Amino acid sequence: MAKRVFLIVLDSCGAGEMPDASDFGDKDCNTLKRIAKSKYFYCVNTAKMGIGNIDGCDYLPKVYTPSAAVGRMAEKSRGKDTTTGHWEIAGLVSEKAMPTYPNGFPNEIIKEFSRQTGRGMLCNKPYSGTEVIKDFGEKHIKTGDLIVYTSADSVFQVAAHESVVSLETLYEYCRIARKILCGENAVGRVIARPFKTVDGKFERTANRHDFSLEPPKDTMLDTISKSGKTVYAIGKIYDIFAGQGITEHTFTHSNAEGMKIALDALNKDFEGLCFVNLVDFDMLYGHRQDIDGYAKAFAEFDKWLPSFTKRMKSDDILIITADHGCDPGDESTDHTREYVPLIIYGENVKPQNIGTLDTFSEIASFVTDYFDIQFDCAGKGTLNKILK
Repeated sequence: MAKRVFLIVLDSCGAGEMPDASDFGDKDCNTLKRIAKSKYFYCVNTAKMGIGNIDGCDYLPKVYTPSAAVGRMAEKSRGKDTTTGHWEIAGLVSEKAMPTYPNGFPNEIIKEFSRQTGRGMLCNKPYSGTEVIKDFGEKHIKTGDLIVYTSADSVFQVAAHESVVSLETLYEYCRIARKILCGENAVGRVIARPFKTVDGKFERTANRHDFSLEPPKDTMLDTISKSGKTVYAIGKIYDIFAGQGITEHTFTHSNAEGMKIALDALNKDFEGLCFVNLVDFDMLYGHRQDIDGYAKAFAEFDKWLPSFTKRMKSDDILIITADHGCDPGDESTDHTREYVPLIIYGENVKPQNIGTLDTFSEIASFVTDYFDIQFDCAGKGTLNKILK
């Protein structure tokens, strides 16, 4: 029977502050613990798997006979963002932090972007994505100037009203920015942030698109696809890896859509990796400091989980993890430097607590070993002991 691995990233669902969190400006951060205090939190099915048995997760229900192998992972990369987190999961550790711009982008970057797009620029400083369109949206509509902003992460974000700048034009502007932002200014992602007017207020639409820096060397995605196997990307995975190593992809607009497509993928005839990102945790709730909304999203995932596991085949493996934290109840709207949870489930997996691993890349090592593919990365095959 063909081997398949389904890797689901609960975007930003961190599991506790890492020892070096203060180096990244974080304190008192624990995304999972924070949302567990909400009356809307529900973890019956992940608890059965053993999420409460993970180091530092004693605030969740613990079980004596978990159905999965569980643990937590520390990030070895110098970052706490989507790109570095996913790249490390895929075996690529970023020793150097990607550039950030707490005071806005250099004038030469903004001038060149303006020259190539033929439009003026608004804002150019760190800003909340919902607040920036509230504060600059009207001027943008009147002038046609683009709203350019950043965050604590390595991102260059371009917001435009869909009635002022068409989606394809906005995407082309972002491709221009991607080419400009190279060398020492090679940000992790250029992000198109279209918005529209709804009931007299500006709202971001689901037509966001990320233009990522290309991974500097092969990840497990390249290695798996070069071996002739499938790498099926669901959600923003394609964007995060700039399409590298991906054989098939489907974009999504919500967690619900991502979960539905992941469920449909179980019916697909393939051997290889199905890599899923559920972005609502981060985009809609973490950054917006919405504890209850985050808890509801986790509950939705937890309740959906049995519909997935009961349809898995004997050689299928399900991996659930995260790429960083984004505590919705701390002092900041930014990502947080946290451990991430790790749940590995399947008939071939021996349930156990595997403790704390020192890199997300243990996933890449485990997945490629499961497919009998040679891949050198920071992961040392620690997870191989969980296989029956």
